[in-house]
Amino acid sequence: MRSEYCGALNTAFIDQTVTLCGWVDRRRDHGGVIFIDLRDRDGIVQVVFDPDGKDNFALADKVRSEYVLQVTGKVRARDAATVNPNMATGEIEVYGTELEILSVAETPPFPLSEHSSVGEDVRLKYRYLDLRRQEMQHNLRFRSKVTNAIRNYLDQHEFLDIETPILTRATPEGARDYLVPSRTHDGKFFALPQSPQLFKQLLMVSGFDRYYQIAKCFRDEDLRADRQPEFTQIDIETSFMSDEHIMSITEGMITDVFKSMKDIDLGEFPRMPYSEAMAKYGSDKPDLRIPLELVDIKDLMTEVEFKVFSGPANDPKGRIAALKIEGGNAKLTRKQIDDYTKFVSIYGAKGLAYIKVNDKADLENGLQSPIVKFLPNDVRGAILERVGAENGDLIFFGADKATVVSESLGALRCKLGEDLDLYTCEWAPLWVVDFPMFEETDTGWTSLHHPFTAPACTPEELEANPGEALSIAYDMVLNGTELGGGSVRIHDQAMQQTVFKVLGIGEEEQREKFGFLLDALQYGAPPHGGLAFGLDRLIMLMTDSDSIRDVIAFPKTQTAACVMTDAPGAVDRKQLRELNIKLTEKAAEKKPSSE
Repeated sequence: MRSEYCGALNTAFIDQTVTLCGWVDRRRDHGGVIFIDLRDRDGIVQVVFDPDGKDNFALADKVRSEYVLQVTGKVRARDAATVNPNMATGEIEVYGTELEILSVAETPPFPLSEHSSVGEDVRLKYRYLDLRRQEMQHNLRFRSKVTNAIRNYLDQHEFLDIETPILTRATPEGARDYLVPSRTHDGKFFALPQSPQLFKQLLMVSGFDRYYQIAKCFRDEDLRADRQPEFTQIDIETSFMSDEHIMSITEGMITDVFKSMKDIDLGEFPRMPYSEAMAKYGSDKPDLRIPLELVDIKDLMTEVEFKVFSGPANDPKGRIAALKIEGGNAKLTRKQIDDYTKFVSIYGAKGLAYIKVNDKADLENGLQSPIVKFLPNDVRGAILERVGAENGDLIFFGADKATVVSESLGALRCKLGEDLDLYTCEWAPLWVVDFPMFEETDTGWTSLHHPFTAPACTPEELEANPGEALSIAYDMVLNGTELGGGSVRIHDQAMQQTVFKVLGIGEEEQREKFGFLLDALQYGAPPHGGLAFGLDRLIMLMTDSDSIRDVIAFPKTQTAACVMTDAPGAVDRKQLRELNIKLTEKAAEKKPSSE
């Protein structure tokens, strides 16, 4: 039906006859000449109809926005005065000689050119219209090209694309599973995979030593801008490679994609231990474009009478840190400081202390802050020296449990970087390494990554001191966003059972949930490891989008619903009976009564 895409036309097509198909982006009647901007996935081109073609002109007069047309015409150069530099096809136009209306359209619920003025819920309800916008067309075409580049890179490095099951069993990976009831196995459930983790490890045992998959994954968890209940990850696993080799080959993949798709050289990927990332940046995914750093001052506060500081200073789990903003006195008003105080409260901080350094030489009167009176002069001087303060600087303080201080000041650091435009470069990649194996909770130890991550110690050392054990794990971070994370896996049954034991998973539960894995580890499991990248996050960063919903064709809302199809939806009682499921009284009240 078409000979060319609208957006593909340029001056090389002048005097050629082309046939185009697309949607009416805009129609204009200029004194007897009708202009139609015709749009398809490649772009927009201007089509002109004049009264000389009577039937076509009359038909063009009936055309409205979002009608679907087939147009045949001759490409011609625009007059110099009418060239549109804002259009890729702005130097040419098509003189229409044939026109057919393939489909008429109702007035859209929102003008596609004014999508930002409508709520996201409206855009998602009419997603098929929202996807017609050039921005969304660009994002999804770009996504397709990125996945193709990734496949080509991995194919060139002898990785095999192998699919793993979608219906599997529940495994502990840090989030709730989506469960699928089985009709043929009464009272039992499949789970949708949070990742292909165990299957890709079994592929390593099977001898497929280089695997990858563009995999759909599912997690039933609270959502935010960069999370979805179903998401896509670039899943990679390989045998007989060290952690450094795995990082090198996957770093090469991301570097190659940025270079080929955006002509961006990401440069060096520095390595940073987890402990350093948390100490300096309050985050395990630090944004290194921002030069601000947290400075620990806990040791300076142990003897002060001010309990807000002395309490955490004498608490083994407490932390006191300072964040210096150069020239902050002039950059930040009192109202902004109050706004930042409210901001850190989101992360559990009870307040945000600060000191304005007016004259660092005058410890008595040169510091301005409600808290200065609680600090002896020697402590004031030690703080200024520790953070390297100069006149005109502003210092923020966090004092609480270490997790609260790290999260709140880490988030504040990123917000200040954005608000004050402190970025020193456009792209800042790094690897965060040497993660702890476990973190302690009220109920015991939990895995920081997952329970199949290999520790950098012996089983005996791990069991004797799990809190000090480090893992052979690595996360790739770009501009404060975790692009992907992975680890060397456990390939020894005894080590795997030790990890399960530390996590409080008894032998019976081990056999019930992971018996197939433990059995496989007895039959010549090779050393192996891997990594998974979030494809949605990667595309979001590369297209400078605000949300991953702008790079997914049909995303869910923040309540994990699809407002376009009204999913999830109710099912009738007959289906429930087949699955041997009975709803609670409260849920049944919301269901239709049809059989």
